[in-house]
Amino acid sequence: MDWIFWVILGLIGAAVIAASIITHVNRKSIGAPEQPDELEAEPSAETPGDTVVVDAELVEEVGPAAPTLERPESSQSRFARLRRRLSSSNNVLARALADLLSVDRIDADTWDDFEATLIASDLGVGPTTELTDALRKELSVDGVADPETARRVLRSELLRLVDPTLDRSLNLDSEEGKPAVVMVVGVNGTGKTTTVGKLARVLVADGRSVLLGAADTFRAAAAEQLITWGERVGVSTVRGPEGGDPASVAFEAVASGAENGIDVVIVDTAGRLHTKTGLMDELGKVKRVIEKKAAVNEVLLVLDATTGQNGMMQARVFSQVVNVTGIVLTKLDGSAKGGIVVAVQRELGVPVKLIGLGEGVDDLAPFDPEGFVAGILGE
Repeated sequence: MDWIFWVILGLIGAAVIAASIITHVNRKSIGAPEQPDELEAEPSAETPGDTVVVDAELVEEVGPAAPTLERPESSQSRFARLRRRLSSSNNVLARALADLLSVDRIDADTWDDFEATLIASDLGVGPTTELTDALRKELSVDGVADPETARRVLRSELLRLVDPTLDRSLNLDSEEGKPAVVMVVGVNGTGKTTTVGKLARVLVADGRSVLLGAADTFRAAAAEQLITWGERVGVSTVRGPEGGDPASVAFEAVASGAENGIDVVIVDTAGRLHTKTGLMDELGKVKRVIEKKAAVNEVLLVLDATTGQNGMMQARVFSQVVNVTGIVLTKLDGSAKGGIVVAVQRELGVPVKLIGLGEGVDDLAPFDPEGFVAGILGE
């Protein structure tokens, strides 16, 4: 019977060898093994959030809830920080005032240089003449005997030009059951969409509920940019298809705000050159369509403070088309010529309501005349 045992053992060994050969051949013919399902690529971080249809084409995009929402900085501490940054900057207006206070003797040439510098700061010819004439009356032509007195006079005259009597608060009163509506307009490159996102943070910090309307349907990244800003503080965004009707998006945003009891709807509009008549007319249409649903409380014009007199031309045209109620000055930092604050207010008869002095998410604050003057005087 021993021979039977050895036969069985031989058959088992042959089977094992045959199985090994077949497995080796299959591997060579198939190639590398497939990765298991759990190693498949995860969705991109840029995948949009949940989508809720609010119209045949318009959608409201709400990004996935973040574990912890950001807490925007309060308005009061914002301007205190921006004022310190302004006082440490080297803008043209600040230099002109510092140079005047530092001289031992103020002669005709000193006054001429002072006037030229003020005009270069975009203060404008009229305000420059007013400020220079007032200082001539108050300060001795022979020199500044008391620098503190000179600084006090400068502060007083500058504050008068900036005009603290203007109402710089945002008008956010609305009818019962309707949101306050803020339209934000401006040319390309002024930081308009970014300003909308930063303004949302200001309002959230003040305890208001906010909804964003992405009515800039011509720039593909504009809606995505707004959605990202909103997600960080728990604010939703209403958007439409790329190239769609911006007036429809704005209308649906306001309608959604009313349905959901939102305090403020901020409508971002496409940047446009003030020289393009067709685009400017379309901006007027957006405003008229919104007003079929709710009153437009504010039309904020975003101006780049570094553009000087070109910004003044933009302001005139936009004001004619949509009745601008307030100015937002961006990039009012060390490279800016702070005199534009006075010039644009004189030109439009409306106040500068918000200023930006940096790229940070909370570098937008309500404009404070006293703080602005103190800042450029280095106080």
